[in-house]
Formats: sequence, C-alpha cells, structure tokens
Amino acid sequence: MSHKPAPAPGNNRVDTIDSLDGLHADLARRHRSTQSSGATVPDAVVDADLAALQRDGHVILDNLLTEAECEEIRAAVVPLLNNTGRNTFEGHLTQRVYSVLNKTRACDRMVDHPRVLALLDRLLLPNYLLSQLQVINILPGEDAQLLHHDDGMYPLPRPRPPLSAATVWSIDAFTQENGATVVLPDSHRWDDSRQPADDDARVQAVMPPGSCVFFVGTLWHGGGANASDRARLAVTAQYCEPWLRPQEAFNLSTTRDTVRVVSEDIRRMLGYSIHPPFVGMVEGMHPKRLLDTPS
Repeated sequence: MSHKPAPAPGNNRVDTIDSLDGLHADLARRHRSTQSSGATVPDAVVDADLAALQRDGHVILDNLLTEAECEEIRAAVVPLLNNTGRNTFEGHLTQRVYSVLNKTRACDRMVDHPRVLALLDRLLLPNYLLSQLQVINILPGEDAQLLHHDDGMYPLPRPRPPLSAATVWSIDAFTQENGATVVLPDSHRWDDSRQPADDDARVQAVMPPGSCVFFVGTLWHGGGANASDRARLAVTAQYCEPWLRPQEAFNLSTTRDTVRVVSEDIRRMLGYSIHPPFVGMVEGMHPKRLLDTPS
C-alpha cells in the first residue's frame, strides 16, 4: 500500500483546488513560521493603544528606547547624513538616509519593536510588509512639510480602512520649536473631498527621546517647522498590507546577506513571506528558500 508523505510541519499543504476558497491556502508552502514578537505585549496594553489609535488616528508611545540606545542609534546614523532634500516635500534643509537596513543594524530595534508589531498585528493582515525605513534629520530653519496622508498613493477612495501605518521615532526630543511631527486628529475618517483647513485642530507629537508616534496611513500629518537652533533627528518606519507594493523596493536595496542577519520579524516584513495563495513566491516556492542558497 502506498502512502502520500505527510506534509512538513507548518507547510499547510493543499493538493486539490476545486473552489476559489481553496486559493486562501498557501500554495507556495510555508516554512515553519514564527509568531510576531508583538504577541509578547500584554493584551491590556495593546487594547489601550488600539483604542487611542482608532479614536484619534495616532497614539504616542513614550520611552520605548533608553537614552543609551538613542545615543547608539545617533552614533551609527549621523555619519551617514549627507545631502539635503531635492524638493520642498523632502525638505531643502532636511537630511535623509535611505536603504538603512543595508547600512547599519542600529535601527532594527525600532522596525521590529514588540509594542509596534502588536498594533500592526491588529491593524493589518498577517505577513504585512515594511514599506519604508528612513533616517530624517530636520535642520534649523526648515519649513513645515506639506500635510499629507501616507497611503494616498494607493488609488482607492476614502473613507476606508488604512492600508498602511507609520512610526516616527524621536532620537532627539520632539518639541514645538524643533519640528515635532504635526498630526490632525480624526482626519483618518475624512473622505476624498476633505482637505486640511486652517481651523482644523493640529497636534504636535511632543515627546521625549526614545518615543514614537504611531499613526495610520489615512491620517493627515506632516513634519513640523524647525524654529530652534539645533537639528532634530528621527527615524521613520512605515508598513503596508501584504498585497500592496511597498514604497521602498527592499528586494533590490537589501542584500541577501543582510536578510540573513536581521530578525525573523524583519525578514518576514522584507517580503520573505507569502500572502496566500502565492503572492511573493519565487519559482513557485516560498521566498525564504532563497536564503538556503549562496547569494
């Protein structure tokens, strides 16, 4: 008597597809999956963060990094700062670092912080992706950034649930004078006809070093003007649904050697994962198999 081999643990093997419902399975076959580190955050904490996020469109998470961690990040990224922005949106007096993962490991702890992932686990579908990672240094004299919402690039009408979410981390303290991020509470509920008006409430994300403001991709916001005499250093990590194209092409900008050394959470968010049935596959198989072969 012949027997079919048992599927490997976590493979969720499906041999017969006779309805569209069958396409919800992972046809590229999973590697053994790991739980998001967001699962380590107590439910009561996540519930409170999520309630504030759903009410206002943003929530400030204070003191997630220590002073020593902020100084380590500063030491790693300041030498990378060079040119200022190419236009007023990037900021003619704002320095930005792209392709951060290939240049330093110092920012990883912000990308995969459990408190952030715990919220993303509630907001987005499993295997959500990292959409962008930047270091942003706003120099003295910079003007306020144009107000915008991050997932406005996706041509789906509002109002709607967010397709993405973002964090802006304060390496320097964010103050009213030095360009703290400006958010418009409740603007995540607006439809396409609604634009920011002068009488709309604006809140600056004033927070100590090592904190982050987390907001959904439908929230109107922008970098603040820096009227101080010192630069304001920050890191932003943005995330999107697993079926969307990220802003940064991490599959091109991040080497396979880098992918091998980042955390499992970051690896999954870089696209070494599958959105069922086979979005993200390589040669019909799970992309994580690429890590089993030389670069």
